[in-house]
Amino acid sequence: MRASQPKLKFADVSADGQARLLDMAYNRLVYGVGLLPISGVAFGFWQYSLGLNPEGYGLWTLSYLLAGVAVRKQNATYRDDRVRLPSQQALDKWLPIVYRTATLHGFGLAATAVITAGRVPFEFTLLQAVILTTIVAANASQMSPVLAAFRRFALAAWVPCMMIAPWAFPNHWLLVLPLSGVMLWTLDRQAQVSHGFFLHQIKLEEDSVRLAEDYRNAKEEAEAALRAKNLFLTTASHDLRQPVHAMGFLIESISLRNQESALQPALQDLKQSVQSITQMFNSLLDLSRIELGAQPVNLQTVALDPLMNDVATLFREEARSRQIDLRVRLSGCQAVVTADAMLLRQSMINLMQNALRYTQRGGVLMAARRRGGDWQFEVWDTGVGIAEEDLQRIYSPYFRPEHAWRIDNAGHGLGLAVVARCADLMDASQGLSSREGRGSRFWLRLPAAQVIGWRSTACNQAVLPVGHGQTLTGRCLIIDDEPQVRRAWQALLSSWDVEAACAASANEAFASLDAGFAPHAIFCDQRLRSGESGFELLQALLERCPEAAGALISGEFDSPALAQAEQEGYLVLHKPLDPEALHALLCRLLPSDLPTATGTHRSYSSPLRAL
Repeated sequence: MRASQPKLKFADVSADGQARLLDMAYNRLVYGVGLLPISGVAFGFWQYSLGLNPEGYGLWTLSYLLAGVAVRKQNATYRDDRVRLPSQQALDKWLPIVYRTATLHGFGLAATAVITAGRVPFEFTLLQAVILTTIVAANASQMSPVLAAFRRFALAAWVPCMMIAPWAFPNHWLLVLPLSGVMLWTLDRQAQVSHGFFLHQIKLEEDSVRLAEDYRNAKEEAEAALRAKNLFLTTASHDLRQPVHAMGFLIESISLRNQESALQPALQDLKQSVQSITQMFNSLLDLSRIELGAQPVNLQTVALDPLMNDVATLFREEARSRQIDLRVRLSGCQAVVTADAMLLRQSMINLMQNALRYTQRGGVLMAARRRGGDWQFEVWDTGVGIAEEDLQRIYSPYFRPEHAWRIDNAGHGLGLAVVARCADLMDASQGLSSREGRGSRFWLRLPAAQVIGWRSTACNQAVLPVGHGQTLTGRCLIIDDEPQVRRAWQALLSSWDVEAACAASANEAFASLDAGFAPHAIFCDQRLRSGESGFELLQALLERCPEAAGALISGEFDSPALAQAEQEGYLVLHKPLDPEALHALLCRLLPSDLPTATGTHRSYSSPLRAL
């Protein structure tokens, strides 16, 4: 048998709960005192119609009218005290007053029987007893929030009536007395049940409030911890990215300089490990930045075709090396949407990464399709697909389907979560369809931009598929205050046959120029330990070298300098840079047999984002 729960008592609820129970009981008491004179008038008129003297009922009715006025004034004071005083002080003051008022009300109700006992017909007395019983029964529920107040009222009303039963019912009092006792016990039981109900309701509300408060506190603590974590990752991203940035360059340099077949498998594993760290690190920082609200949203008119071409360029070499057929179906410069260029580009990159990672054979297709008043960017693959039971969780952070682990253990379940957050920030919709073992289709649907006569110049620029097989020539000037990063730049560019000059400050950079070094491309770190502004230094260097291309490099995302650089059309790269993406960029910036853009500095519709 299940153990019965202990009964709640009035003292088991808080002072606020007791005060609320007192409110309910006292409201009923005030209502009853104010309403009772109506019955006095009715019974007095009946007594008068029977030819009997109604003076007793008249005095009783007048007394209750005066009592009703006094109780209403008392009620006004009670309401003021409930607002002004703490609950416990209000209880200490008003519980004794309510007890006295309930007792006097009970005696007043019993007085109707006393003043007519033996002086009125049986029918009159019987109806009077029925009405008295009804009033006490009603208060057994409505005054029971404070059980002690009801019991005082009931005893004061009932006991005098039982005492005068021989005079009120001279022929039936032997039957009336035991019935009255049973009725009083029954009404008391009813009041106890009703009182228990009110106590449980108050206790349940208090527990709910306490649980809600505990939940709110726990939620606030969790959110504070999340904000602290995200703030740390965001503010420390520059320092955290530096070693990963340098490591990627050094691994690529070592791989190019060591062609021994015995070392190639180990170097390839090392490169894949670095790529895994880089991808996880970028996704984690992207997610943290979005959760922190540090990712500004700049909705503008964006052409899909140039972005798709740029993203395809980043992944074409990887697809070729794995014998994956990478196709791009453009819109013929028709797809123009309202979106944030950086968030959209990041979403495209993450979807492509996801498709290539889980495609072992076959191909991947990027496409832009018209869907009503929207444009839909789609990525199709012939990969492992997604089981039906996993479709609802695929966009959750850190979630990866079980079969995905068997294909590639480098993923961390963050890429698609970033896509979902980016779509939310742009008020875009995203979705997928998939068949396990057959492949998947992921899509982003964005509103078409209403721009008459729009023709993106980027749509007219050919994006050349370049890779590590293309020879690089030229000179690069690198400004970074980290010796380890400068050595990594020097090693990587040297392995690509690119002449590099590295400087730690503005003085060293201009000293290189004064010594006759004429760069074709300048890469400047945004945060320098000397306190110099990387953006201002880049502007000064480009003014000194008007034929050079320039790019600002940063481990941060939301600084004013970066925002200003992007607004003015400068290329902004984010650490850690992927060597393959950097190689593709240098093929466009450095002199070669391929056509390149010209101008005082290179401007692109959106920054190149490291994979």
